[in-house]
Amino acid sequence: MGKTWLGHPRGLFLLFFVEMWERFSFYGMRALLIFYLTQHFLFSDRDASYAYGAYMSLIYISPLMGGYLADRYLGQRKAVLFGGVVIAIGHIVLGMESDDAGAMGLGLFWLGLATVITGTGFLKSSVSALVGQLYPRDDMRRDPAYTIFYMGINVGATMGPIICGYLGQTWGWHWGFGAASVGMIAGVIGFMLCKPLLQGRGEPRDPERLKERVGGVVSREWLVYLSSLASIGLCWFLIQNHVIVGWMLAAASAAVVLYILWEAFGRMERIGRDRMLAALFLLVVNPIFWGLYEQTGSSLSLFTDRYTDRTIWGFNVPASMFQSVNAAYILMFGPVLAGLWIWLAKRGWEPSTPAKFGIALALVGAGFLILVAGTGAPGTLTPVLFIFLLYLCHTLGELCLSPVGLSAMSKLAPSRMIGLMMGIWFLAMALGEYAAGLIAAATGGEGGAASRGDVLAVYGTIGWWSVGAGLAVMALAPLVKRLMHADRFAEEGE
Repeated sequence: MGKTWLGHPRGLFLLFFVEMWERFSFYGMRALLIFYLTQHFLFSDRDASYAYGAYMSLIYISPLMGGYLADRYLGQRKAVLFGGVVIAIGHIVLGMESDDAGAMGLGLFWLGLATVITGTGFLKSSVSALVGQLYPRDDMRRDPAYTIFYMGINVGATMGPIICGYLGQTWGWHWGFGAASVGMIAGVIGFMLCKPLLQGRGEPRDPERLKERVGGVVSREWLVYLSSLASIGLCWFLIQNHVIVGWMLAAASAAVVLYILWEAFGRMERIGRDRMLAALFLLVVNPIFWGLYEQTGSSLSLFTDRYTDRTIWGFNVPASMFQSVNAAYILMFGPVLAGLWIWLAKRGWEPSTPAKFGIALALVGAGFLILVAGTGAPGTLTPVLFIFLLYLCHTLGELCLSPVGLSAMSKLAPSRMIGLMMGIWFLAMALGEYAAGLIAAATGGEGGAASRGDVLAVYGTIGWWSVGAGLAVMALAPLVKRLMHADRFAEEGE
């Protein structure tokens, strides 16, 4: 395995570094996005939420195509490098902020977001795959390696909103977006300089074919790059037309459900069919959770900015910085919850995967209800404590659902469909992101800022519905668990 550090290949820590800075730039920019739209371009809360939902859903769709092109043509190393460069360019474009909030400035802003979407499609899917390629399939260090890698994600997600959010809302928007670009550039430079640490992993499957000229004009590699850059125009169009994004997601989701049912009832025996039905159940719950959870970057950020007492130890904290709380909680409570599951499993008390999904829904709903209960009399600011409590509930919910979701897809799907089911999981998350935009839009009006009462009314409604849905999922969990046939995983070599 070559030289190691802390018992792992040094390439792992290079990928930790790259992903940390990519997440720094992504979450730093996301922390400013809703405020930039409402305060700089003077979007209404509703229109800003629609744009936010379209952007975030496209972010989750793009790795499907980027991952395919990396697997088939580029290899993961080239895809990470290309994606990182494109993301950095996108953040630089976003940082070219001017006093003009007219059509030209807005068009440039959409262009920056579209460029980030395209770059994320290549980097996000490939950097995770590279981690696995550093180890043999049966290496016991693989799971701990992904735990270390996941820490890098959350370190970046913690730092990004703090630094970019503070600079953007205190010094000027271009300072915040500029800091995001500097972070991604640092990741790209580190990746280029430390390429040998990857020990030749992630190279193209067929380098000679990649060099072949298509039509005698351009190499196949550059054709991939140029066609991918051309897709920026499509992303630019879609961000501004959220209804089209919604119809695309609805059509894709309907096709996926029909395909899963066709596979289950047309091509599988009983156990395989049962498992696909269990997977479909989890896939339905997934976007419900993320649609509620992702109020973080839209309506919840606006509520924190306008209706919360953000003074902490005499310092008035910019609202964008609160988006770091979730990632910080994950760093704090992730190991605690992982240890709790192990402790419960040894005693036969660990909740099943579908039960954890139900707990996640109940927790995200409880977070909204706690915030509503803590708002106090009309005309008063909500104590910041209740924002922290909401984030705590939402983070614990995420830790119940997110780590086990992809694992469940890989276990429930037949080997020939594992890659497809992973992609469908991210499609479900994209649907949840779009739903988050619709929910956030429901809190606001077309004429400007949402009233405190309107926001709390929506939060109270979705809070109770989410708790109820969580209880329903927990009630159905024993049935879904039986459909999973988990007792057969060991004998099947899972």
